[in-house]
Amino acid sequence: MAETDRQLWDRAVGGDGAGFGLLFERHARSVYNFAFRQTANWAAAEDAASEVFLVAWRRRQEVVFTNESGSVLPWLLGVATNLLRNARRGDRRAKAAIARLNANEAHPDFSEDLIGRLSDEAQMADVLRVFDRLPEHERDVLALCAWSKLEYEEAAIALAVPVGTVRSRLSRARSHLRELVETNGHELDERTVTT
Repeated sequence: MAETDRQLWDRAVGGDGAGFGLLFERHARSVYNFAFRQTANWAAAEDAASEVFLVAWRRRQEVVFTNESGSVLPWLLGVATNLLRNARRGDRRAKAAIARLNANEAHPDFSEDLIGRLSDEAQMADVLRVFDRLPEHERDVLALCAWSKLEYEEAAIALAVPVGTVRSRLSRARSHLRELVETNGHELDERTVTT
């Protein structure tokens, strides 16, 4: 004899995912169809049904059966109703916000900025391929002094090393960079990496 919704729910409250899975199999199609009838959109209905069962799992210890049949379907459809109502309210707000926008208003063209940013990212990726070949202590001092423009004394504080160590590491880092750029035939200019 098949277990009732109440028995399966009790199993789920105890943490039994299989019991909850059986409830899902039993009622998912009804919740899905209910959501479709409210949205006229299969994808939205699928999202809503998924969210209903997510809410059901999260709130499983709070649910109290009050109907004679012991079916969890009325509660699930109540959750679906609230979720769909909130979604419609959100859609109305979004449409109202869009309607308030002036379609004739000139909007800035960000395409040049985007192209520049993509170019910067590509160039920085090239720089990092070379930079990552340096020892970590040389990368640190180069990043602080050459890229962040810290004075030697400030870099020494940041790295907790003597000022002389910063100077020598920076000198070695620049030498290593020159070697890497020259021997690997990189198109990068040393100034691109060190400034």
